[in-house]
Amino acid sequence: MTETVLVTGGTGFVAGWCVVELLERGYAVRTTVRDPAKREAVRRATGGGDRLTFATADLTGDDGWDAAMAGCDYVLHVASPLGADGHGGPDALTGPARDGTLRVLRAATRAGVRRVVMTSSTAAATPRLASGVSDETVWTDPDDPNLTAYRRSKVLAERAAWDFMDAYNGGTTLSTVLPVAVFGPLLSPGNASSVDVIARLLAGRPPVVPRFGFAIVDVRDLADLHLRAMTSPAAAGERFIGAGEFRWLSEIAETLRSRLGDRAARVPTRGVPDVAVRALARFVPALRTLTPLLGRELAFSSAKARRVLGFSPRPAAETVVDCAESLDAAPLAAGRPA
Repeated sequence: MTETVLVTGGTGFVAGWCVVELLERGYAVRTTVRDPAKREAVRRATGGGDRLTFATADLTGDDGWDAAMAGCDYVLHVASPLGADGHGGPDALTGPARDGTLRVLRAATRAGVRRVVMTSSTAAATPRLASGVSDETVWTDPDDPNLTAYRRSKVLAERAAWDFMDAYNGGTTLSTVLPVAVFGPLLSPGNASSVDVIARLLAGRPPVVPRFGFAIVDVRDLADLHLRAMTSPAAAGERFIGAGEFRWLSEIAETLRSRLGDRAARVPTRGVPDVAVRALARFVPALRTLTPLLGRELAFSSAKARRVLGFSPRPAAETVVDCAESLDAAPLAAGRPA
């Protein structure tokens, strides 16, 4: 019999690719949407046929979750609330992320789901000050004053998930996947997510390149990692970092210029001193949240995911170029505000 997998948040960037990968491997897929009107857009984006069905459920409410779980063998809990930091107070994201995760786990355990794979983030595995290489043994300090509301929500949501499982005595198991910055091709213009960084570079905004950097994972490799964590007996009760290569923003810009030619004509070439970025951050709240990462080279080790699950991320340059080409086709980069 065909196994059924519930994917939460089907309109999202990562969730959409999880749906695609599951369908390609022969699973029946049910995905949640908050707005039923978005079902057909998800179906078109993922190429879903009769094996793709929908459930209406929201992380902020209990309604719909038991029905969504009914008959499912596995759950990929990918959905997480997004929003602008500073709007709605410090708990505007934390409450929905933590409480929504617990709603999913309660419904999954009631339904007897075999395994839940939760999408966390390396925001939950980041040391407070040091640079270097981090792994799954590290937990971010949720009281770090430099944490944005989103990053704090990811820490507290994953902690709540493991606390729930520690108190649970049943057959459902949990694994968590912690991605770094997620890039790669878009399935539809509406789920840009972190890809906006590439869109802004293509649009020439900002006109200079600050000294920021991050590790990169391709969304297609991340979807594959979720499926590996879903089915491997060795993944039960484990955290797995999904990370590829670290790249400075200036290196990403250079890759775009060298590989895309005239299509990357607006990509900035000039750097900017750190002191200027810090001064500007006094007047730009979005930039202020990033200044603790300025000049910080923090990589994340995917050695555990490689060893236990056979994870094999593709080169960062391939991911960045495929991402940019999908944006160029959209086209999403034109007219983006700074």
